[in-house]
Amino acid sequence: MTYEFLQNYWWFIVSLLGALLVFLLFVQGANSMARSLGWTEEGRRLVYNSTGRKWEFTFTTLVTFGGAFFASFPLFYSTSFGGAYWLWMIILFTFVLQAVSYEFQNKLGNILGPKTFQFFLTLNGILGPLLLGGAVATFFEGSNFLVAKENLVDTGAITPVISSWANASHGLDALLNPWVLVLGFAIVFLARILGILYVMNNVNDEDIRSRGSVRMIGAAVPFLVLFVAYLVHLLLKDGFAYTADGTIVMEPYKYLNNFLSMWYLLIVLLIGVVLVLLGIGKTIFLKDYNGGIWPAGIGTVLVVLCLLLCAGWNGTAYYPSTADLQSSLTIQNSCSSEFTLTTMFWVSLLVPFVLAYIIYAWRAIDAKKLDKEEIKTDHAY
Repeated sequence: MTYEFLQNYWWFIVSLLGALLVFLLFVQGANSMARSLGWTEEGRRLVYNSTGRKWEFTFTTLVTFGGAFFASFPLFYSTSFGGAYWLWMIILFTFVLQAVSYEFQNKLGNILGPKTFQFFLTLNGILGPLLLGGAVATFFEGSNFLVAKENLVDTGAITPVISSWANASHGLDALLNPWVLVLGFAIVFLARILGILYVMNNVNDEDIRSRGSVRMIGAAVPFLVLFVAYLVHLLLKDGFAYTADGTIVMEPYKYLNNFLSMWYLLIVLLIGVVLVLLGIGKTIFLKDYNGGIWPAGIGTVLVVLCLLLCAGWNGTAYYPSTADLQSSLTIQNSCSSEFTLTTMFWVSLLVPFVLAYIIYAWRAIDAKKLDKEEIKTDHAY
């Protein structure tokens, strides 16, 4: 195992976690459409109880994603999570609101009323995917930060600062880039698509399933328009490459060249797109079909995985700096030591066992479809 292999391996692991996180945003997507899917109060509770079984998976994956980035690419962690902290604090705050809302919306003594906490769930359902999608877009569009590694050897500094944000917005300035918003809203509508598909599969209620098929069109059309627009923009734009000595340079059609050079990623990307369209199409056109979450979910993971790998592999700066081109981060200049990556590699071999447990727990939770009788129990949200 060479140092280069370990760097690419851990970028793959981080990208896979990011792809799984986007898939698990079906929780947020369903919550943002709870009033539309569940027309009555009973129907809305069915939606919230359906997503309430899975919200821990999303939150845990978000934390694991951040932890993996911290361990394998610490300079990104200190630059983005430390510099763009307003963006990440809003994301984390909405997820905390989500956790609190599930537990307290129908508790005795809730002086704010159930609708207040349901509003918080809707807020998380929109802001969570929007801001996470915007954060992913900065891997291609760049962020406004500076990196000065020489500060490490500054004997006059008590606490040397390596990376810093170039303005006072601390990450919120990314939302001024229209292409960041395009991808962010594409993720919002993708989360809604996955949320509809999951609830239709998980809830045994004919009214919700019939509404889901209709609402699917309203989520699928804007998603396809936004995603295709961003994909075309990405393939045609100049990208951030680095030379053998680590110098960052602009390369025309960089991301298109990446997919042509790594043709296997292009094939997997196209397979993922077909699977997403298959899940959407069968749900819309086949009245009794409610298994669309599986092809669409697998397709989502494949597409996001390929996009993130394209952002970091093949000599690409995965976190470009718009303030100083040479401050851009690559998997070479931002990773942990070879010893750390090697040690974590052996630990990562336990991941298949963790995934097996997650699959087992998922199947156990969903062994029985959710119905109106179950929300009358003491364990219902």
